Amino acid sequence: MAEVYKYFTNDDIVPGDIQTVSQPIWSENMNPFSQSYASGIGFFTSTAQLSQSGDYFVNVHHRNPQTDPNAQVQFAVAYGHRKGSGSYGDVNTTGQNSNDTPTRAIYSQYRNMLLPPTDTVFTFQNGTTTPDNPDDIVVINLARARFRQKVDPGNWELRLGSGSGPTNWNTSYSTFIDASGAGDSPNINSAGRVFGVYSGSGGVTQSAIQYGLFYPDQGLVVFNATKLKGAASAGGLGINFNQGSSATLGAALTQPRNHVTMSARISGSSHFLARSEEKVTSTHYFVRVTNKQFNFSNNPTFVTGSSGTFLHDSMVRNPSVYITSIGMYDDANRLVAVAKLSRPLLKGFNREALIKVKLDY
Repeated sequence: MAEVYKYFTNDDIVPGDIQTVSQPIWSENMNPFSQSYASGIGFFTSTAQLSQSGDYFVNVHHRNPQTDPNAQVQFAVAYGHRKGSGSYGDVNTTGQNSNDTPTRAIYSQYRNMLLPPTDTVFTFQNGTTTPDNPDDIVVINLARARFRQKVDPGNWELRLGSGSGPTNWNTSYSTFIDASGAGDSPNINSAGRVFGVYSGSGGVTQSAIQYGLFYPDQGLVVFNATKLKGAASAGGLGINFNQGSSATLGAALTQPRNHVTMSARISGSSHFLARSEEKVTSTHYFVRVTNKQFNFSNNPTFVTGSSGTFLHDSMVRNPSVYITSIGMYDDANRLVAVAKLSRPLLKGFNREALIKVKLDY
């Protein structure tokens, strides 16, 4: 019977090679993510998703999900309010929102996910010694399938349209980045690293006003919604976030949802640059095949008849086989990985081979 297994020794294994790999986050390697209607790429939402979970968040696709089966979610936008304002929900006898509102649920979800147990509100630095604790936030949640391990700090840039109307959002906008390029050290909590978000571009911040918090390990940007809806003279964008209750919003749902308003500002300015960062560990296995090893095959076509003689007489005393793949097994002889050669490798008693297998994980 042909030899099947060969054990690796310590000399055959070189572990611990770690490389940092960066690549565009967006589908089809878009970087930046911007409008290109000629190719069908842009910022698209789904009416089906808005009708089902649109009170809580809106998904943004890179192609039109209504017409293109290749449309994939790139990120989601959500609006949260600590007191439940700005969304439709149950109304109590005094006409105010009760606890059961989407904005309160969104705020609580991200508070529990990102803040330490002792913190009940998001805190932003506003350029003074007094921290800012707004009641409302806007969250940009990058799809996990897009960045896998983490978002690359210092290598994302988002434009948000400013002003009152969409006609000038391509020319009137503010650009936001994190402060890692300025040498700021991140805070570390249970959600991982946390960087401040400031106005700026190309890795250079332009003001001391903190507009948000960036969580690269979670793929989240949390904006201070109160700051975004402020006047331009105070560093705001003038975004008209509605903070009314269910009673004032009206049963006809005529008012746009705040997260839909935010997604419109993103798509209107048409620029979202981002890269993923992933640490890939590589282990190299050297498969050493000496001249006396692996010269036969267990394939039934290798022999003929009940006597097990070679199918071809030329194989007698000079068998020749071709190595096409290498299977890697655990101690219980279970196949865990397969390495394919670029072309078949001839093997015989007068040939030896040294094959390096690189395993990334």
